[in-house]
Amino acid sequence: MTASTPDPRHTHHDGEFPGQTQDQPGQTTSMRPEPDHGEDSYQGHGRLEGRKALITGGDSGIGRAVSIAFAREGADVAIAHMREEQADADATLEYVREAGRTGLSLAGDLRDDEFAADVVAKTRDGLGDLDVLVLNAGYQHDIDGFENLRSDQMRRVFETNLEGMLITARTAFPDLKPGASIIVTASIQAYNPSPGLVDYAMTKAAQVAFVKALAEEAGERGIRVNAVAPGPIWTPLIPGTGWDEEKVAEFGSDTPLGRAGQPAELAGAYVYLASAESSFTSGAILAVTGGKAL
Repeated sequence: MTASTPDPRHTHHDGEFPGQTQDQPGQTTSMRPEPDHGEDSYQGHGRLEGRKALITGGDSGIGRAVSIAFAREGADVAIAHMREEQADADATLEYVREAGRTGLSLAGDLRDDEFAADVVAKTRDGLGDLDVLVLNAGYQHDIDGFENLRSDQMRRVFETNLEGMLITARTAFPDLKPGASIIVTASIQAYNPSPGLVDYAMTKAAQVAFVKALAEEAGERGIRVNAVAPGPIWTPLIPGTGWDEEKVAEFGSDTPLGRAGQPAELAGAYVYLASAESSFTSGAILAVTGGKAL
């Protein structure tokens, strides 16, 4: 008898989420239920053996899932994270080291231009090289009517999602070698923006433009640039967005699969884009959305 294929509607949490809020940056251990990052399920096959990766926002959520997957595929991993996220970062790096790989914690704020650049040098110093750059750090907040968009929150969104990303990528780019891969965490919001996330959606659309433009230039050097566009994924960003209990409870229920995704369900997309299996893929936006169309 062959094993049955799991029903994707029910392979992860498929009910409502309990009402909960957090201040950003959120903490994984305060979430109910805690997200699944593939801690117990992801199995590596050596697809990234010997690679050296820097993952911004690598302490929790999608970044943690990618860190775990990369390490189990054979990569050494540096993660950039905010100082307030050190506990999450330490937990993530435990999984990296359990996989027998080097793990490096880089604490600071990517809105600081000096730190956004310095993480590249520290990764190369700590890991010996850099050939996979995952630009994943992000911030969003709910806006109750466009007239209530606050300048300080808007700047935090732009500086985190765009300025920090650009400075880290700009710093890394000149010394990347043929075969290197840059992967951006974009969003379905780039294509189907929600009014309450207007500034966040704008940055995600800009990230798509960044990927497409840089892929043209980078291709001449044998460097690939791609993005993953997640749909609704259960990460600390969600209880930290400022939504009411009803919106949190129903989070992700409007997807064709009827539920939110878990970070573990994105890890394979990043492994694919970082590996030689995607050697002819550049300038692409890979949707992992539970069936929602980009």
